[in-house]
Amino acid sequence: MAKLFLLRHLKSQWNLENRFTGWTDVPLCEEGIESAKRIAEKLSGEKIDKIYTSPLIRNKETVSLILNNLGAKDLPIVIDKALDERNYGELQGLNKEETIEKYGEEKVHLWRRSWNVAPPGGESLENVYKRAVPFFKEYIEKDLKAGKNILVVASHNSLRAIVKYAEGIDDEKIIDLELPFGALIKYDFDGNKYTKFA
Repeated sequence: MAKLFLLRHLKSQWNLENRFTGWTDVPLCEEGIESAKRIAEKLSGEKIDKIYTSPLIRNKETVSLILNNLGAKDLPIVIDKALDERNYGELQGLNKEETIEKYGEEKVHLWRRSWNVAPPGGESLENVYKRAVPFFKEYIEKDLKAGKNILVVASHNSLRAIVKYAEGIDDEKIIDLELPFGALIKYDFDGNKYTKFA
């Protein structure tokens, strides 16, 4: 049975500054870098055959740090924009608290977590799903069906889209799914169904 590991990138500089990052290419902060060893330990002993990530530096840096901490070398890595974070449009670079003060907590929460409400000039989770999940099915799921264990290191909303697909989460309930920095979700895949394991 193949295994799928979904890992949200470690904390970035703009995460630290509580800013909307989206497609802005921001590196990891010191706190994020220092957490790599602890996060890598959660993958210790697991066989990984291939890694998928996005071109955003925070995702690529996370891959590099995790592999260094695991002592893993020469693993094939596929980098694709389909796994990028959502585009936050006009919110990119803005402070989250100040944005809540300006637009209200409810509206900002909908922009950040709902299924089909997009921030001004940006993408909804539904938009992200429409690029991330077809890529996931075509490449990652194909590898899983071939018996390969796959690690996906990506951003919050591309991972939320994949979790929605893997677990069959309703459009209305996806608003409740939040993955902290360095969150790791593990699944067994039997060729048809994803089953979470600790």
